[in-house]
Formats: sequence, structure tokens, C-alpha cells
Amino acid sequence: MRSALVIEPFFKRAGRLVTGAVLMSFLAGFPAAQAQDESVPWSHAISMHGKPALEPGQPFPYVNPDAPKGGTITLGVQGTFDSLNQHIVQGGWTSARGMREREFGTNILESLLVRSYAEPFSLYGLLAHKVRMPDSREWIEFELNPEAKFSDGSPVTVEDVIFSLETIEAKGRPPYRNWYAAIKEKEITAPNRLKLVFENGDNRELPLLIGLAPIYSKANTDFDTFDKSTLTPPLGSGPYTFKTIEPGRLVVYEKNPDYWAKDLPVKAGFDNFDEIRVEYFRDETTLQEAFKKGLVNALQFRDPARWSKGFDFPAAQKGDVVQRSIPLGIPAAMQGIAFNTRRDQFSDRNVRKALRMLFDFKWVNDNLYYGLYTRTAGYWDNSDLSSIGHPASAREKELLAPFPDAVDPEVMDGTWRPADADGSGQDRKVLREALNVFASAGYGLQDRKLVHKETGKPLAFEILAKNEDEEKLALAYIKTLELLGVEASVRSVDPSQFEDRRTRRDFDMVFNTWYASLSPGAEQYGRWSSKAADAEGSFNFVGAKEPAIDAMIDAIVAARSHEHFVDAVRAFDRVLISGAYAVPLYHVSDDWVAYWKTVAPPQQDSLYGHEYDTWWSAAAQ
Repeated sequence: MRSALVIEPFFKRAGRLVTGAVLMSFLAGFPAAQAQDESVPWSHAISMHGKPALEPGQPFPYVNPDAPKGGTITLGVQGTFDSLNQHIVQGGWTSARGMREREFGTNILESLLVRSYAEPFSLYGLLAHKVRMPDSREWIEFELNPEAKFSDGSPVTVEDVIFSLETIEAKGRPPYRNWYAAIKEKEITAPNRLKLVFENGDNRELPLLIGLAPIYSKANTDFDTFDKSTLTPPLGSGPYTFKTIEPGRLVVYEKNPDYWAKDLPVKAGFDNFDEIRVEYFRDETTLQEAFKKGLVNALQFRDPARWSKGFDFPAAQKGDVVQRSIPLGIPAAMQGIAFNTRRDQFSDRNVRKALRMLFDFKWVNDNLYYGLYTRTAGYWDNSDLSSIGHPASAREKELLAPFPDAVDPEVMDGTWRPADADGSGQDRKVLREALNVFASAGYGLQDRKLVHKETGKPLAFEILAKNEDEEKLALAYIKTLELLGVEASVRSVDPSQFEDRRTRRDFDMVFNTWYASLSPGAEQYGRWSSKAADAEGSFNFVGAKEPAIDAMIDAIVAARSHEHFVDAVRAFDRVLISGAYAVPLYHVSDDWVAYWKTVAPPQQDSLYGHEYDTWWSAAAQ
């Protein structure tokens, strides 16, 4: 006889019941329903395409499973922080580093599954030690590890998982709340099992994104105030707890000796330090000086000038400091100066194309960066996902057919490249070509100013920068713009103001980096979709509202084979390039990191470069 159906309320707010379609049903009471899913096997891992590379019990390949434990690492960050919640609009952009991220470690908040950064997109069991989903991906089911505990010793329960998903859906920022809102039913199929049902399986990445959701303690998290910036430490299940919090200056994480997962294979070689210190510095120069003095143990470098010429201090000359260049196995990040297309002067695509042409990469690379950079063209350079140099396939043409004006012919046939100025800073050929493109947008030279012929308004704008390196680059770009009468200026603000203005869309042009992976998917909605253009807290800084973009993202997340996935990403790349949403800058194919010999990295690195949570103290050996 079937047991009664119980709908469990998780929150009551102002008389409104929020259930999230939680269906309480225990395995013994619903044998018929469970029988329908028996053909779907349980597994230790899942993958976006194909099968996970590791068998049960194998550690990740980019760790030293026998790494010694103990000691301290001090890391440095340029900027500040005023929040301990990275999943909300208010304070999410300026939250403390190291709570839950790839580079500094998942120290506080964990997820049901954990990602291997040696594969494009494979997840292995963590808080959930077993997982299963059908090929249709219409649902996913997790079985919690019975040993999983928060740092106060309380168990991680199915109720905590549901609370976390529903809280972020109601209170979080895009894209998280959009992902979790796609869950139509939450079925508790056993005391430690949770089945999440989606409307359909069209977004094939969605089950994996749910597996990476941060899990908060229901008993120790206030739903009402979750969306408010706070410096109250969250209770997590991770390997560390907060020891010291000095707002804007310092966060110290202390190893939890009773960490529940320390003996799991997926945690072998991780979390080796007893203490992790993250210190904040107002500017890059101060951070660099702190590193030279040994106040910071390890530091990533992005400026070729500092990487090439910044190691003439005594410790580096004696060999106490090591420079390590790590080949990356992921697409190059797209660094660019983004246009705010909400501004009138950038609403015309031809204006953006002409401005894109006027960045003299060769001059900048030779004179500022010692020739160490490679010009960036698209959003997935250095990978088979890039459209650069590849004519559109039949499948791509089919995807793009409903949008005949979305992709330029030269982008479609794979011949487009960024304008190749001669390095003089005043290449006349490029200047003439750009002027012709400006003319197609209604602009012409008048008294040595570039003016719109109908409105009489000059083309003028401000470039927002957050440090001296960006300011230096902007000034070099402006010198070329002035040759065609463009009135451009640069405004430098501190990192906190920079993030605030970028979030509020209070800029004309702004420096931005679009990080790339081998598995782009639903996160692209938050970066580029029409819906995200006006959503508070989204990553769609440029304000793109292009139906072709929306359709290509749909195609990416719906791809059922690797071949269709590549076609969809390349088609998406072509639409973004043709839309001229940014002035593409440059990239390096290596991850540059330097460190004092007081700490040590593993011999093998992930596809993404260094991972500080796999390093260890040399003194602990």
C-alpha cells in the first residue's frame, strides 16, 4: 500500500509558502516508481561528453597523493573584499578569495560533486558519493555520503541540499539562480537520496551544474538575510574554517583537523597546509614588492614586463625564488576592452568594428610587453573550439541560417583576422580602412574631429581602468584613436569602485576578461544572453541582445555529441566576433607563476595551470 504523499515546506515568508515542489517519498513506499529508474546505474562520476577518465579510488592526476601536511602558505591579491558571500548580487563581486574557487581552493563551501581539472568536464563524488542520470538528462539523483559533515560536526542532509538550492534560486545572483530555478521537482527517494527533475533534458549541462552547487547548512544560514552582504562566516563542510577576518585586508583559513573527507581518494594530495593566509594589496606594485620580500609565497604573473624584468632582486638571483611557466591545456582567455552597447555611441556595430581596428597590437606588444604576447582573435583561441581559420561547417551554416546578418562573410569563411597594423602606431592603411567603416555608420572628419554627420555629435567616450597596467594600455590605444579625431579618455579607479561601476553598467568601455574552458555551456547565458543584458548582477557587461547569440547558446547546451558541440561553439564564436563587442587584446599560452622555495607544487599540473590547494610546505617534508 502506497504511503501518503507529504509536501514539506522549507520556508514561510510573509504568509507565502515556498515548497520548491519537494516530494517526500521513501523508497519502500514507492517500489513501482523506483522500478522505472532501475535501468539507470549508479556511478562514482559523470561527464558532460563521453565517460569520466578515472576509476573509483583513483586520485586526480595533477596532485601528489603523498604530499606532506603542515605549514603555512601566504597568497596575495590586488584589491579588497567586503563580503563573505560570493553567490549574491550585493557583495558577490567583492567577496573574500579562497572560500570556493579553483585557484585558491575550495576551503569552506563544498558541493555534491567535485570537478577534475584534468578533463574537459567530469565530476566525481564528494558530498554525494554516488550519482546517476539517464541519457535523456531529464533528471539526476544523488546519494549523500553518510560521513559528510559540516565543520561543526553536524551531518550534511538532503534538507541542507534542498535549502541551498532554493535559497540561491530565491536570493542569489545570476547565473546560479537561473540554473536552480530550472529544477521542477525535488524528490527525496530515501533518507539520504535526492532526485532532481527538470522540465526536459534540453540543457544537457544542467545536471552537472547542479552537482557543483554550493551546499550551506540550513540550521546555520538565515534565508531572510542571505541576499545581504555580510562578514559573518558561513558554515561549510570544507577542509578549513575561518581563523582571522580583517575586512579588506586579510583572511586566514585554518585547517579543520576533523575534516570529514580527508581520506577520500578525490581529496588525496589536496589541502596540505595547516593555514592559508590571503592578504590584500591596494595596487599591483605593492603586491609585487611584498612578493619580493617573501611576505607572499607564490604569485601569478600576467604582465610580461614584470615576468621578464622583475626578477633581479637578491632572493631570485640566489635561486630562492622559482619562475615556472606552465603550458595551458585550455583555450586562451579573451582579454578585451568591452563596449557598453547600451550607450548610444556604441549601438552601431560598425562603430565598434572601426574602433576594434584601431588597436595597434604590434606597437603595444613590442614597446610595452617585450614581444611576449600573441594577438587574441576570438573567444576560444588555441583550441579546436575556435572558429578562427576554419570555414563554417554544414552544421554551423544550418544553425546560423535563421540569422543571415549575424555573421560577417569573412568570419563565416574563416578568413577574418584582427586588423594587422604595422607597429608604427599610425598605420595609414588601417586608419583609412577604419575611417571607411566609420563612414558607413554616419561619421566623418570635421575640423579634425570625428563627428556624426546627422547629429553633429563627436565620437567621445571614457575607458574605465582599475590599475596602472590597464591605464598604460588605454593611453597607448587612445593615441591611435586621436589620429582619427576620436575623443577618448581613461579613468582609473580602485578595484572596489571598478567592480561597482561595472556591475551598475556605469561605464562606456571597460577592461574585461572572458575566461574560456573546453566545456562552455549554460554559464554563457549569464555572460551573453538577451535575458541577462538587463539582469542585475549578470556577467553580460556589454549588454548584448542578439537572437543569434541566444540560439547558439541553446545549441551548445543541447548538443548530444562532441561533433555537434564543437559546431555549436564555433558558430557562437562567429556571432560574438561579428558583433564586435570588445577590442580583442592578447594572450599567452602559458600560466606564469613564481614562488619561494618555502612552498612546493606537484610535478604535474592541471589543464588550467597552477592549483594552490595541491601545493605543500617545503618545511613539512
